[in-house]
Amino acid sequence: MKKTFLTFALLSVTLSLVAACGTRSQKATPEAEAVVQQAPDSEQATDSSLAPDFELPDLQGNPLKLSSLRGKYVILDFWGSWCPWCIKGFPSMKASYAKYKDRLEILGIDCRDSETKWKAAVEEYELPWLQVRCPDSELQQLAQQYHVEGFPTKVVVSPEGKLAKVVVGEDPAFYSYLDTLFAK
Repeated sequence: MKKTFLTFALLSVTLSLVAACGTRSQKATPEAEAVVQQAPDSEQATDSSLAPDFELPDLQGNPLKLSSLRGKYVILDFWGSWCPWCIKGFPSMKASYAKYKDRLEILGIDCRDSETKWKAAVEEYELPWLQVRCPDSELQQLAQQYHVEGFPTKVVVSPEGKLAKVVVGEDPAFYSYLDTLFAK
């Protein structure tokens, strides 16, 4: 009886983790498969390509609105402390942030963590950019608006507030895209 219960519990946890990491499978290599969606060019963009505004609590509990960051490129980084691919991407994100922080802001959006686990992960991984936490009750709507199909998902928003690119998964090509973007 105990073995049956333990097997069932282990299977439930495994299925929950698979579901939490999104429906896309990640290759067990540094070149993890990523889904890249190109938003319309900003010159041709309509109001429908504007990044939906949202307001979420930051590390101090103060509300932070996406629209308050206009004027710079913004990377929305949907992540969680439970996501190994999210954690694996932090060194590359830190390097890009250090290189482009005069023209770029990163807004980490923690998903599916308790407040305690979120704050501990920000401290443990020494994340220098802005952080907000998305409550579970708001995640489904925000995930739909920003095409979050798995974790991590990175969304690039132009200085004008328009969606520029969505990348699902951890992919070195994302950082090459940033280098090209800021070489202009």
